[in-house]
Amino acid sequence: MVTQTEMRSTVPLEAAREYVRRGWSVVPVPFKQKRPVLKEWEQLRLAESDLDQYFDQPANVGLILGEPSHGLVDVDLDCVEARAIAANYLPPTPAKTGRATATDSHWWYYAVGAKTVQHRDPVTKQMIVELRSTGGQTVVGPSIHPTGQPYDVLRGEPAVVPAEMLTSCVEELAKRVIELRHGDQPTAAVRNRNPQAVDRHRVDSPSDIERRALAYLDKLPPAISGNGGHAATYAAATVLVHGFEIDPDRALSLLLDHFNPRCEPPWSEKELRHKVTSAATKPHSQSRGWLLNEQREPSPDSVVDISALVGQAAETTLSPRIEVINDDRPIEPSTADPGPIPDDLLHVPGFVDDVTEFTLATAPYPNRPLAFVGAIALLGTLTGRKVREPGNVRTNVQILALASSGVGKDWPRKVNASVLLHAEETRKLAGKSASGEGIEDRLIGHPIILKQDDEIDTLFENMRDNKEARYRNQFGMLLELYGEAGGWRAIRDRAGEKSGLIYQPHLVLFGTTTPGEFYASLSGKMLNKGLLARLITVEAGERGRRKRADWRDPPESIIAIAKQWSTFWPPGWGNLSDESCGQATPLVVPLTDDAQRALDAFADRCDDAYRDSAKRGNEPVMAIWARAVEKATQLALIYACSKHGITPVIEHPAVTWASGFVEHTIRRTIHMLGRHFHESEFEQKCQQVIETLTMWQREHGIEWMPSRDIARKHRWPQKEHDAIRETLAVQERIETAFMKPDGAGRPKHVCRLFCPDTEFCPKAVRTD
Repeated sequence: MVTQTEMRSTVPLEAAREYVRRGWSVVPVPFKQKRPVLKEWEQLRLAESDLDQYFDQPANVGLILGEPSHGLVDVDLDCVEARAIAANYLPPTPAKTGRATATDSHWWYYAVGAKTVQHRDPVTKQMIVELRSTGGQTVVGPSIHPTGQPYDVLRGEPAVVPAEMLTSCVEELAKRVIELRHGDQPTAAVRNRNPQAVDRHRVDSPSDIERRALAYLDKLPPAISGNGGHAATYAAATVLVHGFEIDPDRALSLLLDHFNPRCEPPWSEKELRHKVTSAATKPHSQSRGWLLNEQREPSPDSVVDISALVGQAAETTLSPRIEVINDDRPIEPSTADPGPIPDDLLHVPGFVDDVTEFTLATAPYPNRPLAFVGAIALLGTLTGRKVREPGNVRTNVQILALASSGVGKDWPRKVNASVLLHAEETRKLAGKSASGEGIEDRLIGHPIILKQDDEIDTLFENMRDNKEARYRNQFGMLLELYGEAGGWRAIRDRAGEKSGLIYQPHLVLFGTTTPGEFYASLSGKMLNKGLLARLITVEAGERGRRKRADWRDPPESIIAIAKQWSTFWPPGWGNLSDESCGQATPLVVPLTDDAQRALDAFADRCDDAYRDSAKRGNEPVMAIWARAVEKATQLALIYACSKHGITPVIEHPAVTWASGFVEHTIRRTIHMLGRHFHESEFEQKCQQVIETLTMWQREHGIEWMPSRDIARKHRWPQKEHDAIRETLAVQERIETAFMKPDGAGRPKHVCRLFCPDTEFCPKAVRTD
């Protein structure tokens, strides 16, 4: 076995090679994720010669533990206490890894025959420490954690220890952590112990507690799909396991028997178990057992207030102290922000990278996201009607790049136009269209077009607000053409002309606009009908550092590939050209077995996200996830064409990159919609006031902000200000008051973000 102790590479492929040379089995893990997606990855045994096809794109590296790696095991320290005292219980080892916020959280050993064992807190059920062995894997550097932190590379040589000894050491460590948290008590006593609760004035029997809990549960609203169902169920679970301190397993049974029959539709046992686990392990504003000190049964006419629980279920914080408590929003707000797209996902080998680098080299303000998506749109145009994958997905991508003014949105469009000019393909460039019919007429002239529109938000605004049919027709046209690329389009009836068909109409859309204008231009219809779902939306980020513009003709290598695609006739075309609207059979690009498995795994994840959105009643998010696999397939096909030219094959790296790219852009889009999209102007103004008060809070803490300052910043009619304040106050998102001056003078009206802990809030004269 190789005993190499120095790992120098920060590239996943090179790191994977060095891990394999040390005698360890590796498995590819999607970028910024922690679990493999390959089916039966436990049986994967990659030789060094196999690694190129698995790690040539951004990916995390996992080590397969136990027997496949000659007894390599990982002691995963999942809590602060375990990491603090680990040296007192675990055998010393030179091999330790972690990340910035969890240093030395993984201790590595060779322990042949060791079994995987997990130790959890008996109260919270959270993991304390885990001995990982055969059947498991651990992600190591240079991988990237979902938070963006890099993992440490495993450099040291793991110590060799007996399996029985290591298992006992891990068990003793876990016991000590439990003692530090809950004292020296039997496990059963710890499980029922309430470490935070105050002394109670009475002692209830388990049956009495359960009877009271069921009476409380009966007063809670049922979970109705599309009407805050997730929040209502989370609230019910919290009432049982946290409010009444009922054992999670028993709480699950109570929910199944007494709560679930009232839900529409009922939850599965697995889904309810997830809610109970979340309620038992997540922090809450109330102390444990808070309902045990309440009245024994709520009165029949009492109103059960679960707003705080719903707020926790929504898990959305617009500012450090404002929680959105409405779980019935049109956009799923709970998706964490993945941040701007990383540079690692802005690379595709071959033609796309060549065009991207040429754009960056010549632009006065280089911007990689803009250059990259421009190159994707260009290749999507050149390959139009000439390739498809086995499911008949084409390369008719619709891309939207969001960039602030001055970032350089026009440069990639100029490069695309120049490449098409030198490849004698300018007939594929489309100008602005005033109507859906205009787009159709352009496709009749040539069935492949690249529509490059700046300030495309104007088009969206016209679709949303203008009542003229020509604007509404553009909306329908974009939706229809996306799905017709693999079939045909019936040409509308025109006076004096015969009707006909456009076979395989291929429209590639490359639109640019500013982020603010884009989100302001959207309507609920555009989201629900799926226009946004078809778009690949990428944010350009900050403006690049200025350099002297270097406009020149594209390199001959780029022009040659563009011409090669221009003159490429798939075997089934016969005498047709790509200028003809006749039927032309494209080349079917196959997927390797590994690529198909990876695509299937991505499809499973997208289906889970779709079902979760459906239960929440979030149709826009459902539409977005419904198109995710199709977009990933499009991009994987473009990747294959970029890398292999006119003999493409979709391989595993293509799917890995495409699924990672699509998932990142989707989650970023959902997050940004949750922050910026508003169904009405009034809702948008409410959010602007919240943002103003948030900025005030950052500078002045919990001091009150004069309402006159808000009115000066937002010059709306006084009636609107009054209505906005009243709405936000009712929602408990802000507080209002009249503050008396120290001396003479009139009281002034003031506002601030809602401060529930009034003991620490400045005093004011409250309004009725």
